[in-house]
Formats: sequence, C-alpha cells, structure tokens
Amino acid sequence: MSVSKPIIGIYGGFLLSACATQSAPTLIPGSCDLVPVMLEEFDELRISPNRIGLARWTTHTPWGGDFGDARFTSPRREGPFSIENGILSIKAWIDENGDWRSGLLAAADRTGRGSGTQYGYFEARMKFPPGDGTWPAFWLMPLRAVDSIDERVEIDVIEYYGHRTDQFQSVLHVHSDAPEKGGGTGTEIAVLPDSLISEFNTYGVDISPDWVVYFHNGKEFWRQPKPEALAYPMYPLVNLALGSGYPIDDTPNPSIMLVDYVHVYARSDAIDCEPGLPEQDG
Repeated sequence: MSVSKPIIGIYGGFLLSACATQSAPTLIPGSCDLVPVMLEEFDELRISPNRIGLARWTTHTPWGGDFGDARFTSPRREGPFSIENGILSIKAWIDENGDWRSGLLAAADRTGRGSGTQYGYFEARMKFPPGDGTWPAFWLMPLRAVDSIDERVEIDVIEYYGHRTDQFQSVLHVHSDAPEKGGGTGTEIAVLPDSLISEFNTYGVDISPDWVVYFHNGKEFWRQPKPEALAYPMYPLVNLALGSGYPIDDTPNPSIMLVDYVHVYARSDAIDCEPGLPEQDG
C-alpha cells in the first residue's frame, strides 16, 4: 500500500443511499471500555474526492497517490461504489478506454481531518472477489496533516492476493525519510481455501500503549510491540486494488469487493486496559 504517484482530485460531494439492516455487534477485544468513534454501516455513503467535512470518506489517498494497476476513481455512472441492503460494493472494471479502474475509501483528508483514534480497536467485515490479480485490503494510516509527518506508520490489517486463496497477510510498516528508522514486519495467515471469497470475514486490530494485536473472525492470530513511531491517531482505509506485481491478464472484469461495515472504537482508559483479550461470560 505504500507505492504511490501523484493524482489530482476535484472537490465535490456525493451521496449514495440505500435501505439497510443494522449489522449485529461484533466481539470487541480488550478488558476495558471501548467508545465508538465511527460505526459505518453503509446505510448511506458520504464521500468526496479529497475533503472530509460533510463527507465521511475521501476517494483518493490523502497524500495524493494511487497504487496498483487500477486507477482509483471518484463515483461515476459505471462505479466503483454502490450500496444495496447495507452492503458496500467496490468494483474494479475495464473502462471504455480499456483501462482498469477501481475504488478506495479513506476516512481522512490531507489536512488531518477524519475519524480515528490513537488507542482502540478497528474492524471491518468484508468478502473478497475471486480471481488472480485482485488485491483488496483494510489498513490504517496516520490521522495527521500530511505535511507534518516525519515517520509514518502503516498498519495493513489484511492484504489479500487473489492468486492465493488459502492465506492472507498482515504487515506493520514504518516509513521514514531516514532509512535507518524505517522497516516493517509481517506475517502470513493460513485459511481454508476460498473461505475469504465465499463468505464474509472480520478483520481487526487492537492498538494499546504497548501492543498491536491482530484478529481474524474475533480470534487473535498475531501481536507485536507497538513501535515508538506509532504516537498519533490512526484512521481506516478500505480498497480494491489490482496487481502489486502480480499479473492481471486473467483478472475477472468486473471484480467486486463487498464491505458490510467499518467500525472504530477508542479506549476509554488506554493505560489500564489489557490488550487483545476477548471478554468472556462469567
């Protein structure tokens, strides 16, 4: 998610609406209280190319770049966004000029406005498209003005590569202008073949003062010490990209990613909270 090139967006507001059914509450990890910051159920989609205000999401990365082999596109008749029964569809397709297009949503803009938290829990419930070349993701970036960031932490809660239906990746990157301060760690998680494309799954990350803890369907699968550079609020992004170095010759046209919800909770008592321990009855 860190590869980018400049792209110019034109400001404007868009609203997609649909009747929706409230999704059931998910299991929230941690032994402390969590306060909702953003409960995006996709009853409607408040989006703008590049400014948070009346909009909840922007449709381009706040730092002004696309990545992958499909151009991220603001709403148009063909796509990439639609809502039906409380489910967001993000479509990748070949346009009238023979170019791939797709969609990204970021809960922030380049001024640092947006929805996020420094300590808390982020979760999305998603179903991925089948086919080689698809590259969907749920990830976090710093909720700060773009020009004020010296070291940028990127948390890839889930990256999925369509040619491998039996695994997904989670990665934490530290991007820095000083090479000795940058780096990253990641892990690959084995799953049942086709399980991420045949049904909805939840993907979450719990950030505390000491740990970054990752969850799949409510179960912890990885944790790592919180890096020193992770010292500011983070905001969520969801997208359907293509490629990442893998061929897209056989990618289905169209390819559609489904998102049921994106939830963000802040810790009410970050210091005393034990991270990554699901609450138990009794």
